[in-house]
Amino acid sequence: MIIIGGGPAGYTAALYAARANLRPLVIEGFNWGGQLMITSDVENYPGYTDGVLGPEMMQDFRRQSERFGAEFLTDDVTKVDFSEQPLRVSVEGDEYEAHTVIVATGATARQLGLESEQKLQGRGVSYCATCDAAFFPGKHVVVVGGGDSAMEEATFLTRFAAKVTIVHRRDEFRASQIMLDRDRASDKIDWITTAVVDEVLGEDRVTGVRLRDVNTDETWDIGADGMFAAIGHDPNTGLFLEQLDHDDAGYLITKSGSTETNVPGVFAVGDVQDHVYRQAVTAAGSGCMGALDAERYLAAREGHLMAAEAAPRM
Repeated sequence: MIIIGGGPAGYTAALYAARANLRPLVIEGFNWGGQLMITSDVENYPGYTDGVLGPEMMQDFRRQSERFGAEFLTDDVTKVDFSEQPLRVSVEGDEYEAHTVIVATGATARQLGLESEQKLQGRGVSYCATCDAAFFPGKHVVVVGGGDSAMEEATFLTRFAAKVTIVHRRDEFRASQIMLDRDRASDKIDWITTAVVDEVLGEDRVTGVRLRDVNTDETWDIGADGMFAAIGHDPNTGLFLEQLDHDDAGYLITKSGSTETNVPGVFAVGDVQDHVYRQAVTAAGSGCMGALDAERYLAAREGHLMAAEAAPRM
């Protein structure tokens, strides 16, 4: 088995595959660990009662799968060929073959592209309200965006923050009307339109944002304790689009109730095929499913499907 990607989904798939003696090779990428590597405190993953730093949690995942025999290649895949068995995965000039491939390359939150934004990631700059809203009780936070994601983030943040300001570059919104109406009805949400964030303010923590009017170029500062960029995610699927079925946004399509793609032996897990939940725990669960599906696929190829389905998983 080859697993492409190193995050909650990929490492969990590696753990299950290694314990099933499938000899997984994890080509984890240079940016292994996924979005958890730019996340500070994680308090909503089961088992970490006192919370854990995102990078530390990913190291724990990696070590656990390595303990059971998973092998790792810290490099980026440059080409795949799923046209026939064995399946082929290339890293620069080296080619690796396997009977099953699990794609776990995840998705990347779109960023504003500001140097100050990168500097303050995990220090008040976030891309996930579900993950980080609880760190802002009674605070003022800014949400950047104008689609359904931004409206959802703002709504969730009002459970904790005292005030939420939505900043959008236009005076019209892409969000659905029902979601706009819900946020407009909230007395905790303020609105600033036809403006963009030019800079995130603060040294060690976010203290505010500098806004610029897109029509007049006038700039002004507002105080804030956090900024949530909610301008969408991009699945990391460029390598696979010519061979695997995908939706209009580029997310890989899997069969209902399964992690199977349209190519036999190729499975997709985690955020690369999930644009709804995008949580570490759901990605990990998906990685488990992918490994079990791959094991059953291999057993069926060898005529031992019943044995694989009855195998202990604990």
